[in-house]
Amino acid sequence: FHGRTSGTVAVTDNPNIQAPFNKGHEVIFINLNDIEAVEKEIAKGDVAAVIIEGIQGVSGIFQPKDLFLKQLNALCKTNDVPLILDEIQSGYGRTGKFFAHQYADIKPDIITTAKGMGNGFPVGGVLISPEFEAKKGMLGTTFGGNHLACAAAIAVLDVIEEESLINNAYKMGEYLQMELNKIPAVKAIRGRGLMLGIELQPEFADVRNQLLFESHIFTGGAKNGVMRLLPPLSISKEEIDIFLTELKNKTA
Repeated sequence: FHGRTSGTVAVTDNPNIQAPFNKGHEVIFINLNDIEAVEKEIAKGDVAAVIIEGIQGVSGIFQPKDLFLKQLNALCKTNDVPLILDEIQSGYGRTGKFFAHQYADIKPDIITTAKGMGNGFPVGGVLISPEFEAKKGMLGTTFGGNHLACAAAIAVLDVIEEESLINNAYKMGEYLQMELNKIPAVKAIRGRGLMLGIELQPEFADVRNQLLFESHIFTGGAKNGVMRLLPPLSISKEEIDIFLTELKNKTA
């Protein structure tokens, strides 16, 4: 999922949210981590750009392999095709690094960011490589650089740095995964840091509702019944233990 404007809906692999107006864009979807399929498409010479999430969120917390991202980055640069990293959900420290793609040690051409950028305040941003030269007369944005939004975004960065929240996200994510692996009802765990997807055994399909209505613990959903965990970057071990205890009780 990349957004709600015409172009971002078009590059979202979900026919249910696409209208005829969006389908006019020429978009090719390729399976995650299939570098050979990407090579074949780029070889045709008509690819305007490649867009990928740092970790796929709504689809069920699927992450591109580090090697795949390295190969994708090299392929795009060799063929002069811009690589766009959608870090709106996986960025701003959520995975234990500022951006998820940093695990692969690559530098995309464009990075989109929002969500954690304002910690609830509506603000988004785009980081653009210097290779895309800004020229006089280019279109700007009506609300870009809004003073209140920028103040909120700067305050968020200050807190992330002062409270070492990226490091906390990494450490708490490691602890959470370690403890989740001890629960028999957990079939699979995907993701990094505090962006995790839990796949439960089929008989526990209603656990999300039980956690919400009985334990007042809100978890996210995703495709294929995956429980999506995106807790605050400031979460403590004690708070994680509350969730783990309730999950164990609901799946015992």
